[in-house]
Amino acid sequence: MQRTPRHRIAAALTLAAALFALAACNTVEGIGKDIQKAGQAIEGAGQKGKK
Repeated sequence: MQRTPRHRIAAALTLAAALFALAACNTVEGIGKDIQKAGQAIEGAGQKGKK
């Protein structure tokens, strides 16, 4: 699979969003919730890509 500029931009935005989410966490529970939401967003993007 080739990496296109669109893939690189999406990866950079995902990484930035994850970093902001982790920076906003104050507890271990909050980190778990943020990671779960990030995983759901990635899974949703993957499902859209399959169609």
